[in-house]
Amino acid sequence: MRIAILGSTGSIGTQSLDVARERGLTVRALAAGNKLDMLEAQVREFRPELVSVAANILTEARERLPGVRVVADVQEVATADVDVVVAAIPGLAGLPPTRAALEAGRDVALATKEAMVAAGPLIWEAAARGSAHLVPVDSEHTAIYQLLLGEQLSEVGEVIVTASGGPFRLTPENLAEVTPVQALAHPTWSMGPKITIDSATLMNKGLEVLETAALYGLGLERVRVLVHPQSVVHGLVRFQDGNVKAHLSAPDMRLPIAYALSAAATGMTRPGDVRGGPRLERPGAYFPLTGTLEFFEPDFGRFPCLRLAYQAGECGGLAPVALNAADEVAVEAFLAGSLPFTGIPRVIEQILAETPVDTLSWEGLEHTDHWARVRARELTGHAGRSVVGGKA
Repeated sequence: MRIAILGSTGSIGTQSLDVARERGLTVRALAAGNKLDMLEAQVREFRPELVSVAANILTEARERLPGVRVVADVQEVATADVDVVVAAIPGLAGLPPTRAALEAGRDVALATKEAMVAAGPLIWEAAARGSAHLVPVDSEHTAIYQLLLGEQLSEVGEVIVTASGGPFRLTPENLAEVTPVQALAHPTWSMGPKITIDSATLMNKGLEVLETAALYGLGLERVRVLVHPQSVVHGLVRFQDGNVKAHLSAPDMRLPIAYALSAAATGMTRPGDVRGGPRLERPGAYFPLTGTLEFFEPDFGRFPCLRLAYQAGECGGLAPVALNAADEVAVEAFLAGSLPFTGIPRVIEQILAETPVDTLSWEGLEHTDHWARVRARELTGHAGRSVVGGKA
């Protein structure tokens, strides 16, 4: 199998290379942004033919990576002649190359959840134009994907996405004073800073709810969240006849990555068109089944970002675009120390209140994303102060 990785130096990208290493996959192209030292090590090991980097380091990258075609256009990597493209660039920055890959007929293992959150219908249109397949990479969505194999969506009562609960599930009582260092200390997963903060606010789970609805063509009323601190059960499906199926595995992102790569060639071409792929043996994949499993209802009062995600999904149109953009800016402000943890949902709520009602289009998406970011930066204030809420 020949693969390209968009976001090769990020958490999903590096773990995708772990899978490539253990399976002997051919890595033909990498998109890496600014992390040139890490990229150089990846190129030395995997010998890709094509690499894209940020424009500001293009000259240096070409000097340090002889014998490799180095470009500043990530879409060249997205449309390279490969069997599967791993789309792992976080945020809306990952949307254009994901669209380009699908329209070029490249099967996609999708780790960029914002693609479905902000542009689900448009992404499916791109897949249809390119006759491309799509399989999700997130552990929860890979779990749900496998649970739905061989089932009729019309017989699904609800899909349940599990959440670890993050570092603040129970303490401290007052979240206004928590620091970025505390919020980045995730109890289960090792992830990048943005997704780790989203896990702490439960916004990550809200985005996954929207992604679930878009991936499988489900109404939001059929997508539910349960907090599961052990992070062993990654998804459940409750059927109308009362049966419940659950997917269990070790909390190791290489498992869903490996499955997505295997299933991509037969994956979805439209919402809910779930088709299986071969399961290739992985070394050390045995997972013990002993221990205690706990499940709790999420606290929407303690974690209002989850409620706001449902609200944006119910509004539809451009609201999820604004939600995502506002969250990205608010998280950046929190990590920079200019916004309290509790200010994150306040910024998002204000942006949603101001978002105009309109239908989703590529042009509208770009305009709304730009507007929401500018407005969110205004709301996070100047000189390190937020004008929405301050300290609660």
